Amino acid sequence: APTMNDKLLAYYEAIERASADMLEAARAGNWDQVLKLEGACAVLIARLKHASADHPMGPTEQALKSRIMQRILTNDAEIRHLAEPWIGELARTDD
Repeated sequence: APTMNDKLLAYYEAIERASADMLEAARAGNWDQVLKLEGACAVLIARLKHASADHPMGPTEQALKSRIMQRILTNDAEIRHLAEPWIGELARTDD
């Protein structure tokens, strides 16, 4: 049976997959899909926070978690970069 740490790492991996899908959608200029995936990520992150509150990870899981988090942050940085012109467009149409 999967351990609690296995379950927690599965959440991180699901968030990483969603962030990779968001990046793909951002590269394609599909901002509706980016926003939808961002909502899914928020749900996963909330569940992860709840699940991880009482379960500290061991060094092996911590190292894996760190690598996954690094990839998520890299994806996020590129999504933000790709979103800048789109956000600029939104700001101009609001005036």
